[in-house]
Amino acid sequence: MKDYINIYGAGLAGCEAAWQAAERGIRVRLFEMKPQKYTPAHHTEGFAELVCSNSLRSDSVSNAVGLLKEEMRRMGSLIMEAADCTRVPAGSALAVDRSLFSDYITQKLRSHPNVEIVSKEAERVEEDTVTVIATGPLTSEPMADYISGELGCGKLHFFDAAAPIVDASTINMDIAFFASRYGKGDADYINCPMTKEQYDRFYEALVSAEEAELKEFDRESQKDVKVFEGCMPVEVMARRGYDTLRYGPLKPVGLIDPRVEGEFYAVVQLRKENAEGSMFNLVGFQTHLTFPEQRRVFRMIPGLENAEFLRYGVMHRNTYLNSPGLLSEDYSMRERPLVFFAGQMTGVEGYVESAGSGLLAGINAVRRLRGEAPFICPEETMLGAMAAYVSRGGIGDFVPMNANFGLVPPLGYRVRGGKAAKNEKLAERSLEALEALLQKT
Repeated sequence: MKDYINIYGAGLAGCEAAWQAAERGIRVRLFEMKPQKYTPAHHTEGFAELVCSNSLRSDSVSNAVGLLKEEMRRMGSLIMEAADCTRVPAGSALAVDRSLFSDYITQKLRSHPNVEIVSKEAERVEEDTVTVIATGPLTSEPMADYISGELGCGKLHFFDAAAPIVDASTINMDIAFFASRYGKGDADYINCPMTKEQYDRFYEALVSAEEAELKEFDRESQKDVKVFEGCMPVEVMARRGYDTLRYGPLKPVGLIDPRVEGEFYAVVQLRKENAEGSMFNLVGFQTHLTFPEQRRVFRMIPGLENAEFLRYGVMHRNTYLNSPGLLSEDYSMRERPLVFFAGQMTGVEGYVESAGSGLLAGINAVRRLRGEAPFICPEETMLGAMAAYVSRGGIGDFVPMNANFGLVPPLGYRVRGGKAAKNEKLAERSLEALEALLQKT
């Protein structure tokens, strides 16, 4: 067995895995095909490129993904270090300047004495070598064929959509207003309010708008397409019913414009895309509409009638494994223990979740190389609960899963104070379990 670890893919999961291994004194070869070759969703040379939203979601430990972030911070996560250093105002959420975020991670890894960057497209893994495959949901065709063929993993597809970004200076602030829901955190979101009449016109235009033709790499029978709920295109969500958006991304509750009395019928929120606040993305507006239709329909939103779109929404294929029974809780293959997987390919969904799987895969790759027992987080932790879900699955077909408190074991006793109080107790239990584990290892 080689005395180094090969990691394929410099996305969030691959970068986190590489960092964890390198920081433990192991030589790492990090393979990344950019800039020689790009996926249809990637456009920059940097590592850990965020291609969808710039938000890492809630930063509160009483929220499942917020708890996951805190667990990762306590375990020395590079992704969390970068996020904390490049954050932009986003109320109670953790959002980042995506360019600075990528630059931070790229510089850290390129300058690490234990990391060698190999700029080439990999088509297979090296034999007799501890390996972490983190090539992501847009894995290139040769590697995907190798994974599903020679490695015997099989693969599934679903479709993921990204939201458009607008020039902040072109938003009509005579109509729009700054506020965070229920006044939590700073008033960092731009809110575009709608009356019922305005919503009616927008809704009808949205559900009848023309969708973009799938690119060649995405071409599959539409009836077989699986759309992950967390990144559902806004037009698909709207077709589920007239009020679906009003109870989802366009819900008006908790958003007050001091210039206007009463509550609005619907509200579109925009979140900062960069630290300067010159770009904002439409929250929840991942879309598959053609670019002309995006411009036409989204300019019907009050306050965006003259908006300049700096990037239109896109839709692309994601690839993930049928991981239960294939992977163990340390993210290694049961039949090929030198091969680990990390990131969305494993069935975790979301930036932070992907990085969290990379953290554990990187640590366990080192332990496999050294002949040590696997590092398994308790299921009471969010890291452990996600690993358990990936390795064992749930009820029915295996589908990608965000961090959520439904994955962790119940407390076993009632908590007064409602859901928030219960989640705080779950978070407290999780962090205590993690600290106990870290003290032993």
